Amino acid sequence: MTPVLQAQGLVKAWGGNRAVDGVSFELAPGEMLALIGPNGAGKSTCFNMLNGQLRPDAGTVRLGGRDITGWAPRAIWRQGVGRTFQVTATFGSLTVLDNVRMALLSHARRLLGLWQPAAGLMTREAEELLERVGMADQADRPCGILAYGDLKRLELAMALANRPRLLLMDEPTAGMAPAGRLALMSQTAAIARAAGIAVLFTEHDMDVVFNHADRVLVLDRGRLVAGGAPAAVRANPLVRQIYLGGMAD
Repeated sequence: MTPVLQAQGLVKAWGGNRAVDGVSFELAPGEMLALIGPNGAGKSTCFNMLNGQLRPDAGTVRLGGRDITGWAPRAIWRQGVGRTFQVTATFGSLTVLDNVRMALLSHARRLLGLWQPAAGLMTREAEELLERVGMADQADRPCGILAYGDLKRLELAMALANRPRLLLMDEPTAGMAPAGRLALMSQTAAIARAAGIAVLFTEHDMDVVFNHADRVLVLDRGRLVAGGAPAAVRANPLVRQIYLGGMAD
């Protein structure tokens, strides 16, 4: 089976400092892969190369076997990649439902090559997506008044509107209460595994990582220093030294 995502030898340098230094990994359909490490380890830089915000200085990114290295984010989106961000990216003046409609319209343009301006377009599908992430009861509320945890769930619905084969989630639970973090990732894992969506996520909450990841990769100073099953990574002496510390227990 062809991996959904293949990163090979990714390098990104700023001046003489290599923020990402030779990172390689693969991601299978339906797999939840966590990328963790200290602040400044290179996680966001790596994400931005995968999603086209940054062009690698070296290395390749393949999606379903196709080389997408250096493609623009909009072109990568149209290949079936969803993305959520550390700071939520929603339209604050629009309702929850209209935000999801906007994402669905973008997906429809990819499929149909045109915009369809009908007022009721895709409302049912938008409502179904909101139901899946637990936001159906807030469909008519403006995004500008939502609690932060609800914005995170809405952003997930917008990413799912692209019917992705790959979902990139950069600190998906940042700013949320502990119970909300676990609930959001439980929803994400259930949706991804049922639909065969590959998920790569960064996260500082180790309860989220070790409860939901199938595999964990550890970055330190731009290099992968460990990887494997959550229990093995948790017990790795080097990982405990550079990142987990007391959190390992």
